[in-house]
Amino acid sequence: MSRRTERIAESIRRISSEVLQSELRDPRTDGFITITKVEVAPDLRFAKIFYSVLGDEKKKKLVDAGLRSARSFMKKKIASELKLRYATDIIFRIDERAEYRERIDIVLNKIHDEEENERDKKDSKSDKE
Repeated sequence: MSRRTERIAESIRRISSEVLQSELRDPRTDGFITITKVEVAPDLRFAKIFYSVLGDEKKKKLVDAGLRSARSFMKKKIASELKLRYATDIIFRIDERAEYRERIDIVLNKIHDEEENERDKKDSKSDKE
């Protein structure tokens, strides 16, 4: 990715985050939504905006529907701020990496707790002897 493409991607991430926080009035997008990453095509005509949502599957589906309906509004905001030759077309995608990390953390914490329990059992046995 070129330096310019990286700058544009970061600008799109910043703008879309600001719009989500302050300008979007769709109740479906209320809550904790984080723009995690933006991938921009080399010709700057397309951008994938990855986001994560705090909540259950129902909340994720509501947010997805809200973002899809806000797509043209976001596209206009991004185009007006970036002043590129073409308005970058955007696509929203849920970022599965956050959920994956959370599941890994849960498994690691469970393993850690089990190891501590085993150590505690061994310690209590040695104290009794």
